[in-house]
Amino acid sequence: MTPESFLQCPSPVAWLHAAANNLETLLIDHANCEKKAAATALSLMMRYVEHPQLMNRLSKLAREELRHFEQVLALLRSRRIAYRHVGASRYAAGLRTLVRGNEPGRLVDLLIVGAIVEARSCERFRALQPFLDAELAGFYRGLEASESRHFTVYLDFARQLGGVTIADRVQAFLALEAQLITSQDEQFRFHSGVPG
Repeated sequence: MTPESFLQCPSPVAWLHAAANNLETLLIDHANCEKKAAATALSLMMRYVEHPQLMNRLSKLAREELRHFEQVLALLRSRRIAYRHVGASRYAAGLRTLVRGNEPGRLVDLLIVGAIVEARSCERFRALQPFLDAELAGFYRGLEASESRHFTVYLDFARQLGGVTIADRVQAFLALEAQLITSQDEQFRFHSGVPG
């Protein structure tokens, strides 16, 4: 399964054009996304210590995400773009509105959200390449190859822990994700919807 076959829709062309015209915000928010991905993996490791296999895999994933954060920072420096605070998009918070409050459903849902966020990131890494200069296109091609398995890590653990109930949960989250990606969005971010 590829990120594109897992997700319900591709990134809108209007978002891709906006990304090409907002490279500074794209790269700064991408750095933030890598940092948040590492933080998510660490948070799950800290909370769910009763799942040693999950902790071990998330530890490796967190290291990879931090390495990619460092790579984006280096790219920002080489382009003389100052790393600064930009507010989060509605995307991750929107997905988390469906997360159940009780265990084990909460963990399963958080893993599904992780899978979807990683899949969308990889889909965008690929979709962006024709819209970018050669250096950035090559950078995203490398990230796509490196991160393409991350979404299956989350999804496989969600399936292991959620059993037969996961299919409906995955579809509910994917439907919400497609809505967030294809609807109008007031701000441009790495995971934002159609520019308003």
